[in-house]
Amino acid sequence: MTLSQGTDLQVCAERLLDDIAGFAKFGERPDGGVDRIAGSPADLEGRAWLLRRVAEAGLAGSTDEIGNVFAAAPDGEDRYLLTGSHTDTVPGGGWLDGAYGVIAALEVLRTLHENRHPAARMVRMTGFFDEEGARPDSPGGLIGSTAFADSAGIAGVEAFLELHIEQGPRMETAGWDLAVVQGIVGIDRYAVTMNGSANHAGTTPMRQRADAGMAATNLAVRLRQIAAAIDPAMVVTVGFMEFVPGAPNVIPGEARLVAEFRSGSEHALDAVGSALRYAAQTVAAAERCTCDVVRISAKPVTVFDARLCRMLETALDRAGGTATRLLSYAGHDASVLAARVPTAMIFVPSTAGVSHNPKEDTPEPQLVRGAQALLESVIEYASAKVRV
Repeated sequence: MTLSQGTDLQVCAERLLDDIAGFAKFGERPDGGVDRIAGSPADLEGRAWLLRRVAEAGLAGSTDEIGNVFAAAPDGEDRYLLTGSHTDTVPGGGWLDGAYGVIAALEVLRTLHENRHPAARMVRMTGFFDEEGARPDSPGGLIGSTAFADSAGIAGVEAFLELHIEQGPRMETAGWDLAVVQGIVGIDRYAVTMNGSANHAGTTPMRQRADAGMAATNLAVRLRQIAAAIDPAMVVTVGFMEFVPGAPNVIPGEARLVAEFRSGSEHALDAVGSALRYAAQTVAAAERCTCDVVRISAKPVTVFDARLCRMLETALDRAGGTATRLLSYAGHDASVLAARVPTAMIFVPSTAGVSHNPKEDTPEPQLVRGAQALLESVIEYASAKVRV
């Protein structure tokens, strides 16, 4: 079997954009955002619509027990390249996060199938369930991809490709149209508890206080400097802080915060954990408090398959535009699949770096170019498979 390099094959831009917009109708909000929380009526309707679009294209659609959606050519092979993303959103999310990669994967498979390209038999599309973990009862994100990776179905997957918006400003700022994602940063979260002594806010002299709230606040202020000194590319966020008892006229006797660190270096993540503990003890002692620091979660750095990344670079060159290599600072289903099969990702820019927001957007020409890059990548993969 001979496979062309695919430069004469093009995705249908109008159909791609219409389907992205059509999928965004499920959970559509007046402000332009999308509420398609996993398991919600909008999510169920959206995945049913997706299966209808699969059937209308003459493809074979299916779902598994967890709710993941799949599509394949009717004569698809048992061993295949899987491509796609997730179908759910965060509350008040955007129209592209996850959905773009799913619809682009459908368009790629549809284009190959209708043109009777041999690569159609070697690829399958997926729309994973509950990547975001936004349901009140969700144990966390990456639910559908984790269930699939732990199922017998993973045995048929030779490799995985995920197309996604960047969800950050780097590509737009630098003028890059496409990026090969070479890995995903590790994410460590720490819960810090400061223990002081609740007392009257008016009658207790400053020098006699054991102010847990002040200790926690001082720690939060220090964290940016600590992270930057260890890894200038590290990002740190204190997204939760609570004072107990939480009254304006009571000195906090207890304060809790959660600090999250993201870095592409495991060594840097280990170092910042040690630095956090030292800083917490220092500020606690200065405020006559004690402290407790616990690492509550740790997602290791994901390094994508080097051969697959090199293949993507070749394919992205054919798709046009300016390409580069990046680390992803957001988590993705690809991190789960990477533990089981060769995996890589493609990014397109996000307008103003905005995501998880109704203003999430990417210019249409770049959405089309990204889908074309995915098509070229699938054909390149199939061609390499045949050559081997």
